[in-house]
Amino acid sequence: MSAETTTSSSTHQLNGAAQEFLPATPGDKYRGAVVEDLQLAPAFSLPFNESISRAIELAYERDFSHIPVLDRSRRPLGYLDVASLKEKWEAGKANPDDKVSQYMTKFKRTSTEPYTLITPMTPLSDLEEFLKTNLFALVTDSSRKFVLGVATAHDLEEFVSRRGL
Repeated sequence: MSAETTTSSSTHQLNGAAQEFLPATPGDKYRGAVVEDLQLAPAFSLPFNESISRAIELAYERDFSHIPVLDRSRRPLGYLDVASLKEKWEAGKANPDDKVSQYMTKFKRTSTEPYTLITPMTPLSDLEEFLKTNLFALVTDSSRKFVLGVATAHDLEEFVSRRGL
């Protein structure tokens, strides 16, 4: 049996990988809460080859403004801005049978803008920082194989108001 050094942080296992949780700092307005505490709705995403007519229909049924677009392996490729797509549709600039891949905004994956991993165990303070420069965050499992949810600044605001933080 190996000895572990006890510190003020704790380590937990998530899908076989160690995740370290640091205690909330006095200035942490989220009191150590993580993305999982937002209780997000299950992810809704579209395959890259879905028709835009179906995409708009599904988006309005679920009241989503941005929808992740996935490849055949279910990895995120980009997202669909529903309001922008609807404007193009109404202006006659989009055919109902066109594929969402033609209208999606691709995620940037460069060495200067690396993928930011947001998981259920990501501290809300980190999510808040991420959302300062992004419209939303895709919440994925730690190996980025599955999209679990979408988090927005609105979700953070609701969390704060529910908790009275």
